[in-house]
Amino acid sequence: MLRKFSVLAIVMALISHAYAQDSTAPVKTGPTISGSADVYYRYGFNNLKESPYNSYTSFTTSHNSFELGMASIKVEHSIGKVGMVADLGFGRRAEDFSYTDGDADIDKNGFFSLALVKQLYLTYAPSDKVKFTFGSFSTHIGYELVDAYLNRNYSMSYLFSYGPFFHTGIKADFTLSPQTGIMAGITNPTDLKTASGAPKMFIGQFSTGTSDDKLNLWLNFQGGKYADDAKLYQGDITGSYAFSSQFSLGFNGSLQSRSFKDGDDEWSDGESWWGAALYLNYDPISWLGVTARGEYFDDSKDVLGFNSKIIVPTLSFNFKIDNLTIIPEFRFDSASEEIFFKKDLAPTKSSGAFILAAHYHF
Repeated sequence: MLRKFSVLAIVMALISHAYAQDSTAPVKTGPTISGSADVYYRYGFNNLKESPYNSYTSFTTSHNSFELGMASIKVEHSIGKVGMVADLGFGRRAEDFSYTDGDADIDKNGFFSLALVKQLYLTYAPSDKVKFTFGSFSTHIGYELVDAYLNRNYSMSYLFSYGPFFHTGIKADFTLSPQTGIMAGITNPTDLKTASGAPKMFIGQFSTGTSDDKLNLWLNFQGGKYADDAKLYQGDITGSYAFSSQFSLGFNGSLQSRSFKDGDDEWSDGESWWGAALYLNYDPISWLGVTARGEYFDDSKDVLGFNSKIIVPTLSFNFKIDNLTIIPEFRFDSASEEIFFKKDLAPTKSSGAFILAAHYHF
């Protein structure tokens, strides 16, 4: 079990040892600046013109509308064994990702004018086998990522949308071999950049793979109290396998359990949701990629309010022109209960959508 003060003590001891042993001038790297931007159009086939537009996953909550996604700028710099990363986002996608930060300012065109911190952290690597990270960083849990250009599907999975987005705290990464590593850390409750007086949670990861990098596997964990009367535990497995340069497979499975303290100060039995997603990626030629995502999401115990099982096939085409990618996407959500709506607001078990998206990165 990690302890806050013991971790900080280790860090300070390593820093003192490093300065005592290393008298050479530090090597400077950077700064490295990268960025991206994405935009999209979404049309729901049920033609629901009122919120929630049959859109229950992150970042594409619109209907028959051209939308701005997110503009990002990321700055990285290192000197010797220490470094920093500042990753800022502008736009609705950044605002949704940082939903616990409060409301951003909106200009007259509806685009958020206030930059939001996606990631901000400092690093110290006393050796090539140990690295400490202190600050706010994207979650290690799940297959999909917040930046659109890092995903082949544009719409997000339920697994991404209802898992953690980021963690704020301190973690340590240990390299056991070129293919194997472990990570452990202590953080604020999920998705909170500030949490005065709140309990702390623990995160962890075990990663491994083959020497040819064809197979990679990650076992992930987060757990602990996220309030004095509420606990959350989540186990997650993510993997990828490259059959060839043209065909690869991705997988994500996750289970999250929540329990609460009742009026008699007794903890209830944990209720959980779980899901799994399979990603089939095919790149027949350099300028075209095709990804089929099949997701099963089970919230039949009503932990998140769906009280339903949901099956979601999604087909996305990636047309690549240098650093620009254009993504036509077809998605169909089918639930065991009537959680979606028709145009006349009558409940229904299914909903489909077409998305045309584009992203650019440098």
